[in-house]
Amino acid sequence: MKPTTLSQIAELLNISISTVSKALKDYPDVSKRTKLLVKETAATLNYKPNAFAVNLRTKESKTIGIIIPEVVHHFFSSVIKGIIAQAEKKGYLVIILQSNESYKLEKKQIELLLDKHIDGILISLANETADFQHLYEVMARETPLVMFDKIAKLVNCSKVIINDRNAAYEATKHLIDTGCKRIAHFRGPLLPQNSIDRFLGYKKALTDHNIPYDSSLIYFCNNMSFEEGVQNAKKLLDDHTDVDGVFINTDLVAVGAISEFNRQNIKIPEEISVVGFSNWFMSSVISPTLTTIDQPGYLMGKNAFKLLYKEIRQRKENNIIIFKQIELPTKLIKRSSTRDII
Repeated sequence: MKPTTLSQIAELLNISISTVSKALKDYPDVSKRTKLLVKETAATLNYKPNAFAVNLRTKESKTIGIIIPEVVHHFFSSVIKGIIAQAEKKGYLVIILQSNESYKLEKKQIELLLDKHIDGILISLANETADFQHLYEVMARETPLVMFDKIAKLVNCSKVIINDRNAAYEATKHLIDTGCKRIAHFRGPLLPQNSIDRFLGYKKALTDHNIPYDSSLIYFCNNMSFEEGVQNAKKLLDDHTDVDGVFINTDLVAVGAISEFNRQNIKIPEEISVVGFSNWFMSSVISPTLTTIDQPGYLMGKNAFKLLYKEIRQRKENNIIIFKQIELPTKLIKRSSTRDII
């Protein structure tokens, strides 16, 4: 069945198409009686406005795109919930794309969203992304762009972040404050800024507390997976017998490490203490429960959409865009995987 058109309603009521259109939009120069008649007829015929025509007229698609590295990750799923909660209030449809940490796929997804003339893009960068030309293209087209979590400092746009360096510093300091003296770090890949900053925060905490930095205590997790937590825990136990603490880049990896320590009957926290990052839901149910840095994903999503929406409105009204960076607070959640502070 073909959708009902304005002309069909106009013909049925013997009035002009423009009068039907004005009545549906509550124009003041149309009588209340005509408005009521038009709206009742439209409802009876199940009339729906042509979305494409509305978009052409308003120059808005009422659609935004999100590109994230991983949908199933607890942190990113929380971010998505925060974005959608705000987007629905403003009547926006959200297209969610997953880059799988691939620069090539991320670039292709940016092109796809631009070709669909979406109103704005929210993005957390893939681990592989080192070239930002596709992001400069977004800016060149004057499409609002907001980055969150994994960002590029060289791209001038609005951003929502945490202070990864300070958070990692506090995580490492907590291990030191509980008596740890040989602290390993399971870090992320070389490229993402948050991986770099967490490593630098770890390193600075050691330096500030007169603990020598030892590069042999750094273990890379390129995929940030449970399996890498298991494998690196095995390597750590094989390589070093004196390590008494480990700061791990994300909770999923930390859960893998704890499972391996448990398998090898390593007592946590008596023999080795563990601190994770993000406060994933599994961190509170694994045994022992995981001390971690709480990363506010839902709040990050809400703020990211609010920044994007503000820029969408400013561009529509031809106002000057002033980019803004929001830094959200983090906090250490003390659980059973670390000893009490001495």
